[in-house]
Amino acid sequence: MNEKEVIFSFFGQRTGLLATMHHKEKVISPILEEMLGIKVQVPMNFDTDQFGTFTLEIERKGNQLEATKYKAERALHLSGETLAISSEGVFGPHPSVPWIPFNREIVFLMDKENKFEIFGEAITTETNYKQTQIKNYQEAYEFCEAVGFPDHAIIIRRKNELIKGIHSKDKLEEALEYMLKKCSTDEICMETDMRALYNPTRMKNIKAATNNLIRKIYHVCSSCSYPGYEVVERKKGLLCSHCGLKTEQIKSDIYKCKNCGVSEEKFYPNGNKFANPSNCPFCNP
Repeated sequence: MNEKEVIFSFFGQRTGLLATMHHKEKVISPILEEMLGIKVQVPMNFDTDQFGTFTLEIERKGNQLEATKYKAERALHLSGETLAISSEGVFGPHPSVPWIPFNREIVFLMDKENKFEIFGEAITTETNYKQTQIKNYQEAYEFCEAVGFPDHAIIIRRKNELIKGIHSKDKLEEALEYMLKKCSTDEICMETDMRALYNPTRMKNIKAATNNLIRKIYHVCSSCSYPGYEVVERKKGLLCSHCGLKTEQIKSDIYKCKNCGVSEEKFYPNGNKFANPSNCPFCNP
């Protein structure tokens, strides 16, 4: 069998529950249905806010990956199905370049029938994630223009009061009038609404994470043809092309099968047998 036939033998003709309330099916469902042969369904009245909100009314349960597992488990528990998909995003300062915002999306698949779990991810600095304090209408309008309003919605908050999902000029005017009249000017914060249905830039990265999930699923074990033959460890130590000493660059990846346990080491995953001296701590300390 070719790869697609192998994958369809696992997932074909099955129902996959997508645990979302924010219209993520628009980008996730077409990919999964085409590449896995499943029928994606969104559970009715499924509340993902119970697992955490970006605006922190509800603190997220666990870390990013754990949150996706909670969502998938809950969807399966309520439905009696055996296949679920969920996703979770995080936003914040880039870990390497902290003055640049970044977005990491995870799309997670849980298959109880085959005792199989796997996730795809996508990391990008292409995000409008932003907050600011405002004192007047002009500052509010400038913020809106900078973040792509009204295609991207915004949030206005003061202390424990917030207005979410503002995605039209009329709603913006109404919310600003209410907040500016009610609050002292130093209390008002504006921020981007990062929920997927209100943020097309984020939706693009969810799509990228879904494609990454598919690529990982389609990497099947050469020994037993089980899907999701993926990297479990990355080894550093690529030699510098100038001095020949070890660097922090990746030298090899360790792959391991979730089913039969076979593993192998693949060298030079980035296509380079030597590291550039600019990345060498000895040549470029």
